[in-house]
Amino acid sequence: MKLWNKNQEKLFFINSLRTASPDQLFYRDDDGKLLAYWPKGYRGVKSTLQSRNSLIGNFTEKWVENLFESLIVDKRLYVVNQARIPALGITSSSPADIVIATKDKKILKASEVKVIFEVKMSIVWNWQYDGKSEDVFQIGDFRTHQGKPSFTRSDSILKAIGKCIDIRVSNFKSSRIPIIVLGNAPLSNGFCKKADHLKHAGIIQGFWSLNPFPLNHGNTRKTTPKGGFLRMDSSVELKMHLNRLFNQDLNFFSGMENLESLGQYIEMANMENSYKNKGLKFLNLLKRS
Repeated sequence: MKLWNKNQEKLFFINSLRTASPDQLFYRDDDGKLLAYWPKGYRGVKSTLQSRNSLIGNFTEKWVENLFESLIVDKRLYVVNQARIPALGITSSSPADIVIATKDKKILKASEVKVIFEVKMSIVWNWQYDGKSEDVFQIGDFRTHQGKPSFTRSDSILKAIGKCIDIRVSNFKSSRIPIIVLGNAPLSNGFCKKADHLKHAGIIQGFWSLNPFPLNHGNTRKTTPKGGFLRMDSSVELKMHLNRLFNQDLNFFSGMENLESLGQYIEMANMENSYKNKGLKFLNLLKRS
């Protein structure tokens, strides 16, 4: 299965027009043209379009679900959309967009969850709808319109970060579960250092773009210096990074302790007979503090 591209966006509009009106999916400019975004330089009357948000959200989550199902060959793993994990505070009011789990059910225990994905994907290119021919055609990439798609939108990134932090600090049971934010546009320049810091701190394991070619011409950022952001260029590359997440035995830890207490924890942990046991002992001592 291919990663995100213009064909997926056109398919979204074609499918959505079966149940939604053009005015629910497109802006109408002063000349009567129906557009996905206001073009750069447009000075006419503008309106705010909210009705498309839930439609593209449902479409992209289902697309990610199908993509991951095509990549995961382990029959013991399942892709769950809109999962609830009560132990981590993930309930029906704010479910996890996509989860890879060892059980095929909507309500999961923390121990059954392998990875949590927050999906922040949107329409990247600009599109025009022709009511007479009922055709949708692309008229420019995100450099040509006024919209802020996916990772270029600061409020969308901040909302994702807030939800991930809430999951991470909800319960010690979340400490072994990687959390990834998925998008389909480059990460804005102002968030590159933050993405690297969040990855280094262990809060979020990465911002992954599933769109290899978001521009009609030219290239975009492949990764940040510490890998907090990564653009996937093929399904093979995505599968490699997914397998890496499954195979790593990660543990999140945090705290504010004085140096004397930390020294005592290190000394006590060092009494264990293997590096793995030393690490487990140290983490357990931190949890108890």
